[in-house]
Amino acid sequence: MIRKGSREDDDDTSMPGPSGKGEGPSIGQQTSIIKNKQSRGELYAKLKHKQKKTKKAERKKRQKESEQAEKEGLEPPPKRIPKTIENTREKDETMVADDDDEVLADEEEDEFAAHFQNERPPNVLITTCYKPSKVMYTFLSEMLEVFPCAQYYKRAGFPLKKIVKFAANREYTDLVVFNEDRKEINAMLVVHLPDGPTARFRLSNLRLGKDIKGHGRATEHKPELILNNFNTRLGRRVGRMFASLFCQDPNFKGRRAVTFHNQRDFIFFRHHRYIFEEKENKSKMREGPKKVVQARLQELGPRFTLKLEAIQRGTFDSRQGEFEWVHKKDMDTSRRRFFL
Repeated sequence: MIRKGSREDDDDTSMPGPSGKGEGPSIGQQTSIIKNKQSRGELYAKLKHKQKKTKKAERKKRQKESEQAEKEGLEPPPKRIPKTIENTREKDETMVADDDDEVLADEEEDEFAAHFQNERPPNVLITTCYKPSKVMYTFLSEMLEVFPCAQYYKRAGFPLKKIVKFAANREYTDLVVFNEDRKEINAMLVVHLPDGPTARFRLSNLRLGKDIKGHGRATEHKPELILNNFNTRLGRRVGRMFASLFCQDPNFKGRRAVTFHNQRDFIFFRHHRYIFEEKENKSKMREGPKKVVQARLQELGPRFTLKLEAIQRGTFDSRQGEFEWVHKKDMDTSRRRFFL
């Protein structure tokens, strides 16, 4: 049975626009007032079919307008931008533009300034937890290819504070420590020397290069670094910390690229080799040159995901350290709230 006031008519003006643009209640909200399951399902299917039909018609109309504009040499109508969690994120007071004078002035005097002014080239020391497994050694061999200016030292039972002091005395610029639990690599610690800061990341979704289909082997060339979507003050600080691990003069001849892509505060690490090649333009819509230049990628590995847990002022100190930022569960109040 259908409650009084609801209508099954296709011409019902109280229903939301079938194009699904968000005007009025959704189809599910409109049909939820019907108690009879069969009637509710029938009405839902009818409205859903009508919505899909309208969307298809609108899509064809936009496609025809775009083709017509291209034939006449006019600019095609602007593409509609779908709503995503990223572009509807909550406004953050710490969001900064690339040309923000105040932020640029602060960064000229921060702990990474000497690196970006080419006064202190990167010299990275990599170590692990106390008893690394075979998986860790395989992972380290691939990470040493990612960082051409890095060296590995065995932990050998030394506490982390002594390793930090050892690295600083031997003029290493950064210390990277990988941790594992039950043969699963689960954390990464980055200490910028000699004065910090220190960042702790949770590491997950690791896939070694040998497990990636069609993977390649890295060369000894210095890679390019790509940092995406580090838009807040905290994000820029984390991005500068990653950049301090790589040389400022990449060898473009090697065609290697290392990417740290931030999306919803998850940092995706990827390592690729790219190549540009000419291919025939098989598109029927365009009457341009017969050959177009396209980029092709080959993943080298490894790949993994990082999640920032804390940033500490100075070098590593688990007891008396002062933290700049710590992630807590009560900070996750909304799916659209991000910090990087």
